[in-house]
Amino acid sequence: MKSRALSLSMLVSCAGWASAQSDPFQRIPPTTALPALSSSADVPAEVAQGRAAAFSFGAPRISGREVTKVVFDLPAGARYVLSPAYSGLTVRVDGAPVQAENRGALGGTVTHYQAGGNQVFLGTAHPLGAAGGWKASEATIASGSRVLILEFGESVQGGAGSESLRAMQPGSAAPVYASAGGSGAAGTGLASSMARANSLDRSNNPYQLPARPLAAQRGEPLVVTPSAAPVRPAAPAPSASAGEDAPGDTVGTVKPQALPPELADAPGYTSSSDMSGRVPGSSGNTALSAPRVGRSPGMTRVVVDLPPGASYRIDPLGSGLNVVISGVRAQSGGASDQSSELVSWSYRPAGNSVTLNLRTGSPTTVARGWRAFFLPPVNGSTDRYRLAIDVAPALANLRPVPSQERQLTAMSALPAAGGLTYASALKPKVVLDPGHGGNDPGAVGSVQEKKVVLDVALRTRQFLNAAGIDVVMTRDRDVALNANKATDLRMRANMGSAGYTFVSIHANALPSQSALKGYGIETWYNPNHRLSPAFASILQKNMVDTSGAFSRGIKNQQSLAVLRSNRVPAALVEIGFVSHPVDSINLTDQNYIDRVALGIAKGVHESLRTGVHAAPSETVGQLPGNQAD
Repeated sequence: MKSRALSLSMLVSCAGWASAQSDPFQRIPPTTALPALSSSADVPAEVAQGRAAAFSFGAPRISGREVTKVVFDLPAGARYVLSPAYSGLTVRVDGAPVQAENRGALGGTVTHYQAGGNQVFLGTAHPLGAAGGWKASEATIASGSRVLILEFGESVQGGAGSESLRAMQPGSAAPVYASAGGSGAAGTGLASSMARANSLDRSNNPYQLPARPLAAQRGEPLVVTPSAAPVRPAAPAPSASAGEDAPGDTVGTVKPQALPPELADAPGYTSSSDMSGRVPGSSGNTALSAPRVGRSPGMTRVVVDLPPGASYRIDPLGSGLNVVISGVRAQSGGASDQSSELVSWSYRPAGNSVTLNLRTGSPTTVARGWRAFFLPPVNGSTDRYRLAIDVAPALANLRPVPSQERQLTAMSALPAAGGLTYASALKPKVVLDPGHGGNDPGAVGSVQEKKVVLDVALRTRQFLNAAGIDVVMTRDRDVALNANKATDLRMRANMGSAGYTFVSIHANALPSQSALKGYGIETWYNPNHRLSPAFASILQKNMVDTSGAFSRGIKNQQSLAVLRSNRVPAALVEIGFVSHPVDSINLTDQNYIDRVALGIAKGVHESLRTGVHAAPSETVGQLPGNQAD
C-alpha cells in the first residue's frame, strides 16, 4: 500500500478533471425537444431535410432501439475526436461551442448523455472497442451542411473507420486523450495521442503480470479510453467435462478494463481522518456549486469544491452516503440516473449547512462500497480544496486487520454437536485446497488465480494453526496434483477425508464483454453431505463480514467434481473476480488477501466449534505425505 501522501499527490495531479474550469459536465441542463428520426435509411428523412445552419455542437436527434442512431449537426469549421471506451463514447469538439445538457437514456443502447465544455459523452449499455459496438459516419443534408451520425449496438461494427469523416481530427481514428485545459492552437490538444506504455508498479502486488499500458498521464480528464477493443478470452486449456471445475474457470484469459491511474493507484479505503475535515480560512457562507460527476468502468467519482472555512462530515447510510457540509449555502436540487453506481445526488440546505445525499446502487457501510479523499489546491494555486468520493459496489474493506482481530480462540479438542467433546487425541483438522497450480493457471486477469488462491490458503493455514487447528494442504506451492485435469480434481476431492471439513479456494472471472457484471464473493456447495449447506453458509457470512466484499450469496446449481465426491462437509469459495476493474483493486491488495484468509479461517473455526463437521467415522486421518509432492 502506498503512503497516503503519495496517493494524494497522484490524485491532486488530476486537476484537469477535478477543477471547475475544465469541468466537462455542466450542471444546469436546458430542456431539449427531440424530433423523431427514421433509422431505416442511411440518412434519416428528418436529417436530409434543410435545417438552419448550426452554430454549436449538441442537441442530438435520436432513433432506434436495438441499434440507436444519434445525429449531430456539424457547425462550419468544427472538428472532433471520437474516443471509444468501455462505458461509452466521448466526442471532443474543437472550433465550436458545445451545448450543455445532461439527461438519461437516448435509446435502447445509449444509457445517458452529458455535454458541456468541449466534449460530449454518450454512455452505452455495452463496451465499445476501437471498431466494435459503434460506427460513425458523416452525410451532407439538403441545406448543404453536414451531420455526424453515430450508431450504437452490440452487433454494430466499423468504429471511426468511415472515409466520410471529413471533420475528424487528422490521425485521430484511434482513441486518444485530450489535454486537460483544451488550450493552444486549434486541434493541437485534440489530435495528439497521449497514450504511453507504462507498467503498473504496485509494491504490494506479488501477482503482477507483465507490464500493461496505461493510456493516461497526470493532469488529464478522468475518462477511460482503451487503445484497442476489449480483449476476448482465450480458449481455456483442456480440462474435465463441463461442470467439473469451478464456475469461473471456464474463462482462460481476460484483461480487465484498466482504471485511470488516479483511481487504480489510489488508497482503497477511507481512513478515519478522511471521514471529516475542514478547509483553512474563515467561512463566508459561500454558495456551494453543484458536484461534478465522472464515470469509469465499475466506479463513479463525485467531486465537491469546498470554499475557505467549510467543513464536512461523511455519514455512511445503508443506501448511500450523507455528506454534511457546514459554512456554506446552496439551493435545493439534484440529479438522478447518474450511473449504475450512483443513482442520484441531491442538496438539502439547512441554516448554515448543506447535506449532500449520494444514493448508491448498492448498500454502503463504513468500510465498503466507497472511499473518499480530501484534496488541497493544486500547486498552492487559488483553486479550492476538494472532497472527492468514489462510489463502487465492488470496493471491499482494504483497511489493515487490527492485531486484536487476528486471534482466534484456541481449540485443543474437537467439540461435537450438543456440546460433547471427543478424546483430546482427536485434534481438529481441516483440508484447504488452493485451486489449480503448475501448468494450470486458472483464470488470468488482474492476477493469476493459481497464485492468489495459494497466498490466501497459506495465510488461512497460519490463522488456523495459531488456534490449534491442523491443516492439510492439497498443495503448498505452485504445482498441480496431476497433469490430467480430471485426475487432478479427483485427487483433491479424495483428500477431503483427511480432515473434518474441506474448503476449495478459487477466484472468479467473466469474459470481457460482461466483465462489469461480476464482482464479489460467493460460496458453492453440492449435496455430498448433510452439513455442506450449513458449512457453506458459515463460510460465506464470515468472509463477507471480514472482507467487506459484495456478497453474491450461496450457490449449488452446478455439480463440481471437487465437492460432489467428498465425504465431509465441503465448500468451494470464489474470493473475487480477476476480470473486474474494481475487484482487481481488491485482489491485488495485501490487506484484502489477509481479510479473505481470516474470513475463511473464522468460518472453519466456527464450523468446528459448533459441530458443523464430519464425524470421526467419515474421516481417514492424515494422508501419507503431501499429495502435491
